[in-house]
Amino acid sequence: MDLGGGFADFDLELEDFEVKKTGSCINRLLSVGSGGSILSVAEVKDGIVYFQSADTYIYALNCKNGEVVWRFKTDGIMAGNSPEVHGDTVYAGNLNGSMYALNAKTGKGIWKFKAGKGITVKALYYNERVYFVSLDGNLYCVDASTGKEIWRFRTGKGIYYSPSENNGKIYFASLDGNAYCLDWETGKEIWKFKAGDEIQCEMPSKVYNGRIYFASMDNKVYSLNAETGQETWRFGTGKYGNCFAPVVHGKYVFHASRDGVLYALSLEGKEIWRFRTGGPVGLGVLIQKGRVYFGSEDGNIYCLKMENGKNIWNFKTGGPTWNPPTGYENKLYFGSWDCHFYCIDLKGKEIWRFATSDKTICKVDPPYKVFEVVVKKEETEEEKEGNRYDLDLSGRIDGSEYNVKSEYAIGSVYLEEKKYGEE
Repeated sequence: MDLGGGFADFDLELEDFEVKKTGSCINRLLSVGSGGSILSVAEVKDGIVYFQSADTYIYALNCKNGEVVWRFKTDGIMAGNSPEVHGDTVYAGNLNGSMYALNAKTGKGIWKFKAGKGITVKALYYNERVYFVSLDGNLYCVDASTGKEIWRFRTGKGIYYSPSENNGKIYFASLDGNAYCLDWETGKEIWKFKAGDEIQCEMPSKVYNGRIYFASMDNKVYSLNAETGQETWRFGTGKYGNCFAPVVHGKYVFHASRDGVLYALSLEGKEIWRFRTGGPVGLGVLIQKGRVYFGSEDGNIYCLKMENGKNIWNFKTGGPTWNPPTGYENKLYFGSWDCHFYCIDLKGKEIWRFATSDKTICKVDPPYKVFEVVVKKEETEEEKEGNRYDLDLSGRIDGSEYNVKSEYAIGSVYLEEKKYGEE
């Protein structure tokens, strides 16, 4: 097995290694340099597609031809951020801690709110209020019309997890390892659930049939009772954590891990199939008409058959595609780290592409920088010291070369009797 980093000659199975997390994965987002790369899930409304870019701009494009309707320059990098569009207003934050409200038709500013640290994920509009989180550890609730703060809720660490709402309850999670449920009006805590490590994701978790699903960097997917926070099941993934909110569709729970695997689970938490890509899988999935669409750090947008994970087609870009596509009128819209925003049809054929204002590809830390790989065997203390390797399993993303190395080959596995990944 070739683990990359020049260690191809070692004949060891993955089980022979122990992976230790040595820091927070949020550091990777904070390492993003200047340029025009896109790490934003697009929002479409009334024929206009909205997205954000590391070049500090919020863009609004015509869905038909990719022409600019407007663009708005903010005071900081838009990396890991996605717009929330409600009515005639776009709400969007940036790594400088600024949350903006813009007119969706003209791009003119309405108000601006300043948080203590960076805002890295999508906001939530609910009941004439906007809820958003910050790396300062707070969930903020502000008036949607004026941007005036109504209340804030403090967690133990920074927050990199989009809030969601169900039956008057606000759900989100924190890098302190807790998933939280709050009252929408007062911000009072209803319950919290402690996972084994930090919880992070750009996109929100949704409530389905009374359950809400979270995933943690402890390599687990959790199913919780949405009313009480009581755990109903957990599922074990790979060795490099999770930063993606599971998505439920029909009888499936879809989840992507940082090992480069997309899982299809049953509602009871049993694996049905898995699909392996050439790099960490993106921030979510789009489900349409029996197809599963998602991105990967190997630069591809994938289209799979929902029932068995069979690869139907993939579309290759010039850089990682962390964000899932957004579907609108039989077209798919998504951005890439290659500084382009794409529109393709449902067969994977390009219709148009749009280049951001800065063609410089942002530099970013490799995906497994905060992980250390250790050979597992009985050894003396001297042998342990000599056999400790800091393996770079990530390949290189340096703005000029995409060479994502992975122990996984692209392909799917359909599981009938044998179930993998269970506790």
